[in-house]
Amino acid sequence: MTVRYPRPLRPGDRIGVTSPSSGVPKELRGRLDVAIGDLEARGYEVVVGRCMDGAGHLSAPAAERAAELTDMLTDPAVRAVVPPWGGETAIDLLPLLDFDRLREAEPTWVVGFSDMSTIITPLTLLTGAATVHGNNLMDTPYRVPEGLLSWLDVVAAPQGEPFTQTPPGRHRSTGWDDYRLHPGVRELTLDTPGGWTRLDGDGDVDVEGRLIGGCVETLANLTGTPCLDVASFVRESAPEGLLVYVEAAEDGAFTICRNLHGMRLAGFFDAANAVLVGRSGVPDAPTLTQYEAVVDALGPLNVPIIADVECGHTPPYLPLVNGARARVVHSATRSELTQTLD
Repeated sequence: MTVRYPRPLRPGDRIGVTSPSSGVPKELRGRLDVAIGDLEARGYEVVVGRCMDGAGHLSAPAAERAAELTDMLTDPAVRAVVPPWGGETAIDLLPLLDFDRLREAEPTWVVGFSDMSTIITPLTLLTGAATVHGNNLMDTPYRVPEGLLSWLDVVAAPQGEPFTQTPPGRHRSTGWDDYRLHPGVRELTLDTPGGWTRLDGDGDVDVEGRLIGGCVETLANLTGTPCLDVASFVRESAPEGLLVYVEAAEDGAFTICRNLHGMRLAGFFDAANAVLVGRSGVPDAPTLTQYEAVVDALGPLNVPIIADVECGHTPPYLPLVNGARARVVHSATRSELTQTLD
C-alpha cells in the first residue's frame, strides 16, 4: 500500500465542514462565518453539514457524525473536509467508520488537530490516504507568520514538489482570543521568543522519514488497537522509517510521561528515525518537567528528539502531512522541515 495523496485543491473545489467531535456554540457562530467567508474568498465552495451543534461536547450522536463524515469522504465532489476544531471524544466514531469503503474511495483531504488526531491518524494508517495535522477551520482566518504555511497552502501544493517550513522564532505564551468579542480577529498574539530545542543531546540533526503522529492524549487511547497499526503502515508504505511527531493538549507532565511510555511499549515509535515534539503550554510538575517527561519515556529510542516544534496547541501552527516524505534539519543556525507529497 503506497501513500495516496488527494489531488491538489483548486479554486472552484468544494470543501465540506463538519464536526466529528465538538460543534460550535451559537455565540461563536460569528467566527465560523468569518472562517467560511475566507474559504469562499479564495474561490472555494463551502458546504456545511448538519453535525455542527455546540450545545454539548458532541455535535450529534456518533452514528450521525460518522455517517456525515463518511458521506463527505466518499463524495467525489468534496475535495477537502475540515472541522471547526477538535473536542473530546471523537474516539466513538472509530467503530462506525467503514475503513474498507474509505480505502476504496478516491482520497479526500482531511484536516485538523487535537481530537481530530483520533480520526486522521487512523485514516492514514488504515487507508493509506494522506491527512493534514494542521490548523482547524476556526484558526484559518489568522495571518500565517513568515516561514510557515496554512493548511490551505499545503492541500494546494503540487504532488511531488517539496515545500519547506521554518520556525518564526516566536509563539504565544498564554491565553487565547475571545471569538465572542472579536469574531474577526486575524492577528496571532506571538509574544514570546523561542525556537526548536533538541532534548536528547547536542549536535546537528539531519534526518528523513515519513511523517506520522498526533495528539498524545488521544492517540494514547488507541495504542494496541487496529486503529493505530503503525507496524503494518511501515512495512507497506514507509520502509525508510518514520518521523514521528507528538504534542500535548492539556495533560500534566506525569500523565504525558505515562502515555508516551505506553505508546513506546506498544511499538508506536519502533520505526522512528527522529521524534518531533510540539511546543506545550502545559505546566510542569514539581519534580518532572514536560521536557523531562519526554526524555524519560522516549530517551531509550536513541534517536534525535526535537521539541518546541509548532505542531500543537500553542500558536502558531506548522501543518504536517501524515504519510508525507519529510526531512528535518536542526542546528544552532538552521531549523527547517521539508515535506514532499510522494
